[in-house]
Amino acid sequence: MEKRKDWFKNRGYIHFTNKTPLSQRKKILSYVEQPKIISRHSFSPLIFKEIKQRRFKESNFNGVLRRSHKKIKKNGNVESNIKIREILYATHIDAHIYSYYTQKIILPKYENYLLKYPELSKAITAYRQIETEDGLKFKNNTHFAKDVFSEIKKRQNCVAIVLDIKNFFPSLNHKKLKLAWAKILGHKSLPKDHYNIFKSATRFSYVKLNDLKTKNNHFDEKRLADNRKKGKDTFFLSIKELIDSDIIIHKNQKKDSKNNLQGIPQGLPISALLANIYMLSFDQVIIDILTKKHNVYYRRYSDDIVILCKKNQTDFVEEFLTNEIKKLDLEISEDKTEKILFKINNNRLQSYKINEDSSLLFNFPLNYLGFEFYGYQTLIKSKNLAQFYRNMKQSIARKHKRVDKIKEKDLVDTAPLFKGKIYRLYSFKGVKPRKIHVKGKNYTRKFRGNYLRYAYKASEELEAPEIKRQLKNHWKILQKTISKYDFSNS
Repeated sequence: MEKRKDWFKNRGYIHFTNKTPLSQRKKILSYVEQPKIISRHSFSPLIFKEIKQRRFKESNFNGVLRRSHKKIKKNGNVESNIKIREILYATHIDAHIYSYYTQKIILPKYENYLLKYPELSKAITAYRQIETEDGLKFKNNTHFAKDVFSEIKKRQNCVAIVLDIKNFFPSLNHKKLKLAWAKILGHKSLPKDHYNIFKSATRFSYVKLNDLKTKNNHFDEKRLADNRKKGKDTFFLSIKELIDSDIIIHKNQKKDSKNNLQGIPQGLPISALLANIYMLSFDQVIIDILTKKHNVYYRRYSDDIVILCKKNQTDFVEEFLTNEIKKLDLEISEDKTEKILFKINNNRLQSYKINEDSSLLFNFPLNYLGFEFYGYQTLIKSKNLAQFYRNMKQSIARKHKRVDKIKEKDLVDTAPLFKGKIYRLYSFKGVKPRKIHVKGKNYTRKFRGNYLRYAYKASEELEAPEIKRQLKNHWKILQKTISKYDFSNS
């Protein structure tokens, strides 16, 4: 059986407090397991960074559907399809507190609550360790996708409604979160230690990562080296030094329509569990009303919701979901809502997109958890596959730049490409897990396999050999990309 998550994790990033190697586990444990200490603990500012994902999506341009990096909004304005994820991460000691309370205190109570309601437990899939039927490992997104696809095959004639909650983490109502948190603990209000953690996750402050790059848009390596000599592998020698510096410390400014603060940071070890707790009342009413009374199939993976129902139930189900989500001060993202009809056509299960005018678009798949389900076949999402090849080509291009610099510096005409890492990451040669010996270090690091390994395992789990066929040309594409550059051994 796979190991369950451990609350202690040695995080490698630089922050405002020192890193905590495994040797400090006992010391950290003696700190985080004392409620009185945690109730008085002063949480440090978070570090904020943005992850931008450029998306090539189908959009409506004056009645013409075409794929683009841009889209036209309902008001006629053109905007980019780039998705920006705001990630905030805590200092090492703060992260240990969040992780300990998540894994050791709150999560067991949450799981015990779900054990009382098996249908409810099945419906909530994200951020949990759910054992597979054989009890040998924990389920991942492939297993959850398979459950949904198998249910569609079983029902055959049904509609899959896919919904997404708009700005999920930044929109959580603090008062409702506090009440839901206390309910899971079995209290009317939060104990002092939990309340201190609650305040840190709602009234948080943060520093932008880019603001810490004070030397020509780079970190001040000389200053960091001086800090390390003084025993501080940190951006500043103390929080007071940060406060006294010119670096701006921002406060959470996200507010609802009533001017109340809302939202929690995405990136804290506790954030995912708090999001699940927040949605518990919604999950419960969907199971009690839609599932038990109307035979509706419901699954929620974080803010991604999928519903399976009869075609004549779609309007009722959509209205019910919209009304219930409003009770949590949340909103369904209309742009991401899709309805896919499945029915038998020429002796095979076929998918159709239901358009706004009720017309049907033939062979439009259900996109769920990285897979495209057509009824008669399952494929890896085309966007994910394109990202794999894009990463491959960008990696080789970067290596070519390095080789050019070596040729220029050493005044040589040829320089080789060291292909080991490229093959390990982007070819069938890296599918098998192995130990990697790191030069200059006295440890080995386990390589768990690459994206192809994930795809091959998904192909087997989903009983979809067509996924392997999607990747059959990966070696040719890799070699063709290498041959475009002037490597001496290409």
